[in-house]
Amino acid sequence: MTEYERSRTMPAQPEHVFDQVANIDQMGDWLPRDLHVRAEELPAVTVHEDRTDEDTAALLRARRDQMRLEWGTRAQGTYTGWLQVAGIGSGASEVTVHLSFFDDSHDPGEKQVGDALDASLRRLEDQVRLRFDTAAG
Repeated sequence: MTEYERSRTMPAQPEHVFDQVANIDQMGDWLPRDLHVRAEELPAVTVHEDRTDEDTAALLRARRDQMRLEWGTRAQGTYTGWLQVAGIGSGASEVTVHLSFFDDSHDPGEKQVGDALDASLRRLEDQVRLRFDTAAG
């Protein structure tokens, strides 16, 4: 099993950040650009990956009371992940994303996963900042 984790500070209250994270219709604004989530009957979702042109059956659970999003493949059990939002005071939050690959053949590698996580967290921060700045102004 291989695991990866990244964190980033966001300029908004944890509830605002979690609302952005858990909105399936807006996930494409911050997820890796080659991944697309389509809701079925939640928690069931389909994840399409442009790079392989494959659809994967997955589960996605938003636990608002814990400010946590959890996901993983349904049939294969090769991949899971979670995203946790935590308040850090002064109206800011920290978002941590954790990925676990149980099958090495599905692990894209440290550089690719790290770059994708960093880029996704930057895009999420941009979305949160845009939403928060627009709502405040």
